[in-house]
Amino acid sequence: MAKNKGPRRPRAETPKGFRDYFGAEVTARKAMLDKIAAVYHRYGFDALETSGVETVEALGKFLPDVDRPNEGVFAWEEDGDWLALRYDLTAPLARVAAQYRNDLPTPYRRYAMGPVWRNEKPGPGRFRQFYQCDADTVGAASVAADAEICAMLADALEAVGIERGDYVIRVNNRKVLNGVMEVAGILDPADPSKFEAERGIVLRAIDKLDRLGVEGVRALLGEGRKDESGDFTKGAGLSSAQGDVIIGFLNAGQAHVEARKARETLQNEQIASGQACRATFTGSNPNYAVLGLLEGLVGSSAVGMEGVRELEEIAQLLFTQRYFADRIIIDPSVVRGLGYYTGPVYEAELTFEIKDEKGRPRQFGSVAGGGRYDDLVKRFTGQAVPATGVSIGVDRLLAALAAKGRLDTSAQGPVVVTVMDRTRMGDYMAMVNELRANGIRAEMYLGNPKNFGNQLKYADKRQSPVAIIQGEDEAARGVVQVKDLIHGAQLAQEATLEEWKSQPAQQEVKREDLVATVREIMGRHG
Repeated sequence: MAKNKGPRRPRAETPKGFRDYFGAEVTARKAMLDKIAAVYHRYGFDALETSGVETVEALGKFLPDVDRPNEGVFAWEEDGDWLALRYDLTAPLARVAAQYRNDLPTPYRRYAMGPVWRNEKPGPGRFRQFYQCDADTVGAASVAADAEICAMLADALEAVGIERGDYVIRVNNRKVLNGVMEVAGILDPADPSKFEAERGIVLRAIDKLDRLGVEGVRALLGEGRKDESGDFTKGAGLSSAQGDVIIGFLNAGQAHVEARKARETLQNEQIASGQACRATFTGSNPNYAVLGLLEGLVGSSAVGMEGVRELEEIAQLLFTQRYFADRIIIDPSVVRGLGYYTGPVYEAELTFEIKDEKGRPRQFGSVAGGGRYDDLVKRFTGQAVPATGVSIGVDRLLAALAAKGRLDTSAQGPVVVTVMDRTRMGDYMAMVNELRANGIRAEMYLGNPKNFGNQLKYADKRQSPVAIIQGEDEAARGVVQVKDLIHGAQLAQEATLEEWKSQPAQQEVKREDLVATVREIMGRHG
């Protein structure tokens, strides 16, 4: 007779595409987000927390490379409505701006930080749940709002430890891109749906410029491209002349190389009353070389010229605030994947080198992006509501800080008060409370106190800086033993026997000197 094994035990494993975050990682993330929030707050933005669940209807079909509204999200049906976990923080903002439009100030400036979820195939470094950090202005049509977002993003990157010269914010305009498409004959202002498939291929090809180079992009603009593995990617089918227009547009962006290397040292007299004259602005800012080329490319397109003028205004506004081309540049190769962008778009790229999984040097790449999306709130209200914003990939930025050695993941643990006598638990807890009351992180050992060595092993695993010891003899004499665990570990690894004896890691102090002694030790170790 088969033996009944009982119910199957669940597997203790994280679902595919998800991960767990432990103490030091959570602490490092919070510290970084606090620094970013301080910058956003300084710029006048208010915090907003929205629900992690939205209706599928509210989320819309704006997820990259997704056609159906509920594709790519975690969705379920409830009482006849389809609900889903939010896939970004922008779609919920659009809903909030519409729902509370009579109560919120106009413009409404908010920042939000939190997890988002995407039902996509996971891969190396690609998870189904990840953190985003957004800042948006809703209700401001002026591109001054876009310029402010770019400046604020630069300040945020520097605030968390990305040094000037290790990043660049690249700015383009969807209107310029539309103008180039119009000149190339693949956008008809009278019928925007015409040539939609070709434009999608062109956008994806431009977005691969860094990886494929100009010739690789040209192949995708034409009949298509075969990669090293032999796989063929169908192209947009443009003629050679049409392809030349797109390539000319990309070549205009090569001026950003000069702009990126520029380290301008401009005197205050170049700017009079916060405004730079056109001659000074043109001569001093390498971004103008790019704008001049774009102007020639889109000259016959009204929407293209409008985009160039908006980029010129952004560049000038940034220039007057002393955000020069060493930090923020005009770069036509910036596309941004989401279909809801209607004007300026921008990306923050980290320019320092790291090693890939095969040990080859490469640039770190993008950590943030955004742009203007004037039609997103309109889905709810029927009226156009201008909006612009940026989203920082939190995990990407944390990885960048770690690569630069700017991330402290070795968070210090609490002071551990050991237990030598079960009958004196109240005394030990009093020590813990006294330490906590003086702002020192502390805990009493709550495991089995029978083996004292296990208590010290616990303190080591907790990365505790100090252990407090008081047995019956110490209690009778009104003293405690204070063990400097950091110094003790250093002595064990590096010191000779004579040094170990002359620099003891443990000292006996009066009970009333406990807090002062612990504070002195922790201060010594930073």
